[in-house]
Amino acid sequence: MNEIQNPILPGFNPDPSIVRVGDDYYIATSTFEWFPGVQIHHSRDLRNWRLVTRPLDRASQLDMRGDPDSGGVWAPCLTHADGLFWLIYTDVKRRDGAWKDSHNYLVTAPTIEGPWSEPIYLNSSGFDPSLFHDDDGRKWLVNMIWDHNQTGGDRFGGIVCQEYSVEEQKLVGPIRNIYRGTDHKLTEGPHLYRRDGWYYLLTAEGGTGYDHAATMARSRDLFGPYETDPAKHLLTSKDAPDAYLQRAGHADIVETQDSEYYLVHLCSRPLEETRKIETGRASGIHADDVRRSPLGRETAIQKLDWPDGEFPRLAHGGCVPAAEVAAPDLPEHRFDAEPTRLTFSSEGLPPSLQWLRTPEPERLFSLTERPGALRLFGRESPGSQFEHALVARRQTDIAYSAETEIDIAPGDYQHFAGLIVWYGRFKFHYLAITAGQDGNRLLTIYSCAADWPNTAVSYPITPIRLPDAGTVRLGTHVRGASLRFRYATSEEWHDLGATLDQTAISDEAGNGPGNNFTGAFVGMCAHDTSGRGRHADFLHFTYEPQT
Repeated sequence: MNEIQNPILPGFNPDPSIVRVGDDYYIATSTFEWFPGVQIHHSRDLRNWRLVTRPLDRASQLDMRGDPDSGGVWAPCLTHADGLFWLIYTDVKRRDGAWKDSHNYLVTAPTIEGPWSEPIYLNSSGFDPSLFHDDDGRKWLVNMIWDHNQTGGDRFGGIVCQEYSVEEQKLVGPIRNIYRGTDHKLTEGPHLYRRDGWYYLLTAEGGTGYDHAATMARSRDLFGPYETDPAKHLLTSKDAPDAYLQRAGHADIVETQDSEYYLVHLCSRPLEETRKIETGRASGIHADDVRRSPLGRETAIQKLDWPDGEFPRLAHGGCVPAAEVAAPDLPEHRFDAEPTRLTFSSEGLPPSLQWLRTPEPERLFSLTERPGALRLFGRESPGSQFEHALVARRQTDIAYSAETEIDIAPGDYQHFAGLIVWYGRFKFHYLAITAGQDGNRLLTIYSCAADWPNTAVSYPITPIRLPDAGTVRLGTHVRGASLRFRYATSEEWHDLGATLDQTAISDEAGNGPGNNFTGAFVGMCAHDTSGRGRHADFLHFTYEPQT
């Protein structure tokens, strides 16, 4: 029997929403502060996937300048009805403290490639909005509601439902709280399905850490009351610390052409080095404090059994996600792999690359000023929430090698650029070329290893004098929990002799704002804290998985 290997979308691809249109399957995932917004992957066999579009690509749809780390686009919902794709998304402007500013929008398109419409504002009462198309043609928005007057998990005030009027292009009628969740709390991520005379409500609970879970409830009436599945959780790894896939939850269900059911869900894969640390009462260390997942929250898939009139169950039994699942009986459809070595042209960035927050990329980079090169304009400092000239791709492998070739003539120490491994403003390792006090070119490492609240940047090496002119190749080798940088000014590579902590570039590391939601990236960046916008040119970029 053919099997699907999990995860199906490796690297930072959380909060999956899946839809089938004919023989085509599409998954939309969160992109948070990365632009353009929302990743949509396509498959014809549920096993092989390729990125087809990021639909939120202009300022009128999405402007995240000022959004915090792990703000921006949360938990999109992708559906298809009435000849259109419907995409619901949240832009989170604030996520700390008692309040959340989470604005929910709708865009539509006749095809998955677009054109995608101007956004329709829906509400700001909570996040994780989902659009349900009922059999009678009416449409209903469900989202979790945020209660700032409560504390902890009680701030997740339940799942609310309100009708959406296509004619008026707005929400209409009463707002009803249809489900308050279980004692596992933090109820979010709702999706509604209608089957055999029942409304089934799938939610996420327990937070997006190691207590995460997917919970199902059902009712004969859209507005409830909803009866929670007697098994409580359809999916969770919270009681299976040795499971390959951890943090399993936030799920969605799709029906195949042959009336089989599959569930997609987020998960993570903690590094083996961090799983082996002794934890428990005797050590005084809780497992959640040491497990680290640099690849972030990924997307996996499980096969379901869903007999008529009953709650669905994982086909392999229990509630713990499987590393391999039976594939549907569909012809295998492979896609061409993206080349490991990326070059640059005026046609646009290679699909795997994104930048941060701004809908005005011309302020950050040019693909025409130097033909065949990516020119980055140094803007604000590493971690700026407004203009940060960083272009990068997801880490999708436990071990990989990456390199680029840079041409820069730094004018002074406020001008620097290079190769960066990035999670957020307090989690990065940066191999940078800059200038010393005497104007000579220097190679240095800036490292911020999740050490919030100190926010100190360390300097793991003594700066190295470089030739006054000429390109420099910069590289990194990541193997699980360790990272090493290298450089070359001729054919020969030179290792810099410092082993850095790659586990710091993860959801779980640190304890400040920005934890838990995105994943590790590697790419190119330029900074000019003088405000003069001085540039650096990158001639190519390579990412290669390693065994």
